[in-house]
This record gives sequence, structure tokens and C-alpha cells, in this order.
Amino acid sequence: QVQLVESGGGLVQPGGSLRLSCAASGFTFRSYAMSWVRQAPGKGLEWVSGIDHSSRNTNSGDSVKGPFTISRDNAKNIVYLQMNNLQPEDTAVYYCAKGKNPYGINGLGSIEQRGQGTQVTVSS
Repeated sequence: QVQLVESGGGLVQPGGSLRLSCAASGFTFRSYAMSWVRQAPGKGLEWVSGIDHSSRNTNSGDSVKGPFTISRDNAKNIVYLQMNNLQPEDTAVYYCAKGKNPYGINGLGSIEQRGQGTQVTVSS
């Protein structure tokens, strides 16, 4: 049974940073691409960033290129999202998501299951 447990969210001031973590279990983590997606209040799900199974390739959505960095530790079955220079528009519930295959990192169509999410609120 796939389990994805996110942590690291919270309240941060504009310009601040957070690092999200996602502990994965129930599948062969090193064999799948992983992504982060988010859902802002009143809006639909948005794909944020993805990393392939070996960390060789990463990709990010147009709205978050630059300040966000995805990484993974296949020895620990953890995927991270380092978020810098956070702005109020980054306020959302952030979800970790398992990919459909080792390489897909190109949007919502590349994910098949997500965790329960962690709230990120950017406000002064």
C-alpha cells in the first residue's frame, strides 16, 4: 500500500524559506519519478515540480521556476522541496505525489497518487 507523508509546512513571512519533506513507503521508491503539487484556496490542483527516479532530471512549473528546488534521497525514501523567497501567492496545501513511471516529470498527467498534504501559509 502506497503511503506518502508530507511534513515541513507552516507559516512563513514573505521572502522566507521552507523545506518540505515527504516520506514514502509501500512501493519501490527508487523506481519512480516523484512530484510536488499544490492547491491554493479556491483553485485547482497545480503541478509544482518533479524529479526522475535517479535525480538526473528535474522540472518545474512556470510559476515556480527558480525559487523552488526538488531533490530526493533514494536511500531514505524521502523527497524534498526547498522553497525560497516565498510569496503570498505560494500559499497552498502542498502534496507529494508518486509518478506513474521512472521518468515522467511534466505535469499533473505524470502523477498517480498523492499524500494528505501539508499547509504552507505565506503572510506577514
